[in-house]
Amino acid sequence: MSIPSGWEGILDEGEDIRWQGRPDGGVAWKLSNIPAVLFGLAFSGFALFWMVMAASAGGGMWMFGMIHFAAGIGIGIGPVFWSAYRRRNTWYTLTNKRALIATNLPMRGRKLKSYPITKETPLEFSTGDPASITCATERRRSKNGSYEVKIGFERIADGKQVYAQVYAMSREIQKEAA
Repeated sequence: MSIPSGWEGILDEGEDIRWQGRPDGGVAWKLSNIPAVLFGLAFSGFALFWMVMAASAGGGMWMFGMIHFAAGIGIGIGPVFWSAYRRRNTWYTLTNKRALIATNLPMRGRKLKSYPITKETPLEFSTGDPASITCATERRRSKNGSYEVKIGFERIADGKQVYAQVYAMSREIQKEAA
């Protein structure tokens, strides 16, 4: 089979595209967002209180609170909307050998990450509308050590069909390795 246009130099010989799709780009509220939202609201609420009190004293000192108010709003709602924006600028591809995730984000540019489907591939299917499939993990560093992040196709409409393909491929690879 010939390599599709635009995929030259990306796909290996004998590698075929099985599925392509994009995640749902809508805003999705998660339980993990609640602490940031509460902290952001408290931070911006205090800044608003400070601005009102400073304005009642007269002068323009109250304007220094605007940066803190904006920061609080950003902390509170930024992660929710950034996640949706990131998904709107993400493309997924599944081949017979690996999962590919492409992004095009401001300041970060275009990136293409490849995650091979092997016998050790951690497959996880999260039901829902839309569904998500985890097919890799990645260790990331933080100032207090490192943590593991699940990688895969998040919030896709045809999740069951894609999971069935990934599952079948991983089982086929495991049989070949045995």
